[in-house]
Amino acid sequence: MRRGEVFRVAEPTAERGGKPGFYVVVSREEAAGNERLATVICAPVYSSILGLSTEVVITPQEGVRHTSAIRCDLLASIFKSRLTNLVGRLPPTRMFELDAALAEALGLPG
Repeated sequence: MRRGEVFRVAEPTAERGGKPGFYVVVSREEAAGNERLATVICAPVYSSILGLSTEVVITPQEGVRHTSAIRCDLLASIFKSRLTNLVGRLPPTRMFELDAALAEALGLPG
């Protein structure tokens, strides 16, 4: 598992109101790839785009069905065992945008 990978979780999740959905791994590379850690931090992806500074717009080229937004204000710890359907990976330009949106969401100096 790597930072920036996009997964589709088919089973319903509480953090999405009991619906399945897409998630992007945002944990640092060392944590995402560490087999001894059972969870990773993920940002959910929603098909509605609100225009927030903490969102990153992604397209079907990154693995989602429709142009959507990664919402960095709604981070969740998810068991790696639930992230089984890899559908894409963010390119470097989107990773740069993701880092900026995460810094904004967490109130970190950008």
